[in-house]
Amino acid sequence: MTAHLPAVRLRRAAIAGVLFAGLAIAATGCGADPDEGTNGVGKLSADQIEDKARAAAGAADSVHLSGTLVSGGKSFSLDMRLKKDGGSGEVKSQEDTFQVLRVGEQLYLKASAAFWGKSDSAGKLGDKYVKVPEGDPTYKQFRGFTDMHVLLDGLLGLDGKLAKDADYTKVGQTRAVQVTAGKGKGGKLSVSLEGTPYPLRLERAGGAGHVDLAEWGKAFPLEAPAQDQTVDYGTQMPTTKDAGGGSGPSPSPSKGTGQGSDPTK
Repeated sequence: MTAHLPAVRLRRAAIAGVLFAGLAIAATGCGADPDEGTNGVGKLSADQIEDKARAAAGAADSVHLSGTLVSGGKSFSLDMRLKKDGGSGEVKSQEDTFQVLRVGEQLYLKASAAFWGKSDSAGKLGDKYVKVPEGDPTYKQFRGFTDMHVLLDGLLGLDGKLAKDADYTKVGQTRAVQVTAGKGKGGKLSVSLEGTPYPLRLERAGGAGHVDLAEWGKAFPLEAPAQDQTVDYGTQMPTTKDAGGGSGPSPSPSKGTGQGSDPTK
């Protein structure tokens, strides 16, 4: 009996150790802090989270914006890389697909021949960038799609009382906290819980589209197209010569001379 006591005690001690370890793991799991390793934005109120996201977006140098917008009863698909002095990418409407490029204040537009109306030169423009003069209506129609802060100011507005979702979510591989407006009817905004609290995804109020916002602050080249790929009509483009010519997006009228309107409205 005496000879076996140490072995019995060792077995009991081992079993007790395993049980205590299991209890410790369970306790750690139950009391885990969901904000551990985050930027702390999830602890803020819904209004504060929205303010942080707006501030982060306003201070950013660039962004990649993709998704769909519904404006004036029309749906547009966007895939744009934007920075403070211009942008480039693709805008799709139900009628056509447009390649849009702006460097500084100079806007270039590539569209199908049908977009340019029935002018004699329209057939030559299908694979060219057309230099758009600032006084042309097309300039106002498309510049807003290349203006980073015009787009962001229009997109990031939520409509209604804000509430913070209790559970965190993910946008791609990035953890995010979601802010909901008007119980979901006023839009939803997902804000990064990692690093800078950038907006990552927006579901617009009233089913007016959704966009993903990525590659914040990532540099990308922005240059005018090659000369042999560019057509310059001076102060008047083919669409302004033909009545009814052009089938591009028609955002709300611009409030500023020569500036693009907000395509989100």
